[in-house]
Amino acid sequence: MTPTAAPLIDAHHHLWDLALRPQPWLDDPALAAIRGTFTPDDLRTTATRPIAGRRLHSTVAVQCVADMSETEDLLALAEREALIGAVVGWADLTSPGIGDRLDGLLAGPGGTRLRSLRHLVQGETDPRWLQRPDVESGLAAVRDRGLSYDVLVRGHQLDQAIRLAERFPDLPQVLDHAGKPSIADGELADWEGRLRRLAAHPHVVCKVSGLITEADHGKWTVDDIRPVWDVLLSAFGPDRLMFGSDWPVANLAGGWNRWAATVDELLQGCSDAEIHSILAGTATAFYRIPSVPDAADVAPHTI
Repeated sequence: MTPTAAPLIDAHHHLWDLALRPQPWLDDPALAAIRGTFTPDDLRTTATRPIAGRRLHSTVAVQCVADMSETEDLLALAEREALIGAVVGWADLTSPGIGDRLDGLLAGPGGTRLRSLRHLVQGETDPRWLQRPDVESGLAAVRDRGLSYDVLVRGHQLDQAIRLAERFPDLPQVLDHAGKPSIADGELADWEGRLRRLAAHPHVVCKVSGLITEADHGKWTVDDIRPVWDVLLSAFGPDRLMFGSDWPVANLAGGWNRWAATVDELLQGCSDAEIHSILAGTATAFYRIPSVPDAADVAPHTI
């Protein structure tokens, strides 16, 4: 039997068309390099470097703004765009009508690709935002519809993620960008302690994504990323980690291909099964991405 080509899933990227919808967060002068339109075809032409011999197969498109119409557009795009295997959307978790709104998304164009919800908790000043009663009611509606939740917090907010994991053991959760450790200043001890407490909850997985933008954009090397990588492997294990690019935000610190080359180097010493988990298996299971072969069906490879 001819082995199936080993897949690579980018479990975290963004898309936006500034002619269709403004992205006010891009007004920050520091983000001038990504103040433009980014489409699936742009990703295809950008993401050319293989990782462990694997080339991009499927992706997870993730919301950017607190606007349900953006989620509707991403779902409609996913319905006609073969590259997008799943969508992480946004809906107002605090709304009493959250259940009806989720039902509308699921029943609408591309609704079968909705797999998870996300809110930019990193921008909330309430240190217990995820524990607000109205938010928890919204999260229960997410859970009850068979959806998952993407947790976007910074390192100092990881206590919220820990409490969320404790209070919702039946809601699958993924930590975006590894909780945004402070790589640039090397202050990782507090982040590591909280991250390990979060990783003790088996229903929580983690994205190896967004790390280069937490490092010095102009000077980072693989050695700056390695301490975080080592903690993630130790805390979660490869079967609870998934690769993500955070493209096009990653363009601020080197881009898709440079991040891919870094992950390729970091994977040295991992087994084929471990590589498959990080590059495809965990994302496939968590986001229920269709048409991705299992590890047993793919050819062994070297890196």
